[in-house]
Amino acid sequence: MKIFSSTYTFDYSWEEVSTNNWRKYCPWNDKASHVLAVDTISRHVDSSTGILRTERLITCRQNAPQWILTILGGETTSHVYEVSYVDPTSKKVTMCSTNMTWSNLLQCRETVVYQSSSNDNKGKTDFRQEAKIIALCGGWQKIRTKIEEASVERFRENAARGREGFEMVLQMSRRLFAEEREKLRMGQAVTV
Repeated sequence: MKIFSSTYTFDYSWEEVSTNNWRKYCPWNDKASHVLAVDTISRHVDSSTGILRTERLITCRQNAPQWILTILGGETTSHVYEVSYVDPTSKKVTMCSTNMTWSNLLQCRETVVYQSSSNDNKGKTDFRQEAKIIALCGGWQKIRTKIEEASVERFRENAARGREGFEMVLQMSRRLFAEEREKLRMGQAVTV
């Protein structure tokens, strides 16, 4: 098993980050062009805690190295199952995802947490990401290690691109909302 982890602090409030998290794979995020579809399976608010639980199926186009595609069957479309929890009381979003495609040969379990920064860093949001990658190739330790190492490196590259894309979504959203607020202030009709 190989583990990838990263942390980052977004210069945006938790409200901005948690709201725009649902726009992360929007068409104008060119860093997410590999995402073909995002389908919501279920969404429920727990009446006692106020926590929103959402299940989604994310369909992606894989850009895996050819030797991995050859071993795993050559399929370039994959599916990821994601469960997220939005806790407005503790200002925390937790997203857990796992691959469904090739899961009998390679498992990737990712946990992402967006949480409001501490009081001394008010108006910002802390981001933590961890992925556990396990190749299930029986007793072939060399092959398993090589697949895990290549997968972690690919995950690292994709994570950096994903963070850049989300930063772009946050910037665009802030700009659009500022323009709409200005229109309201000036008494103009708002177009959505």
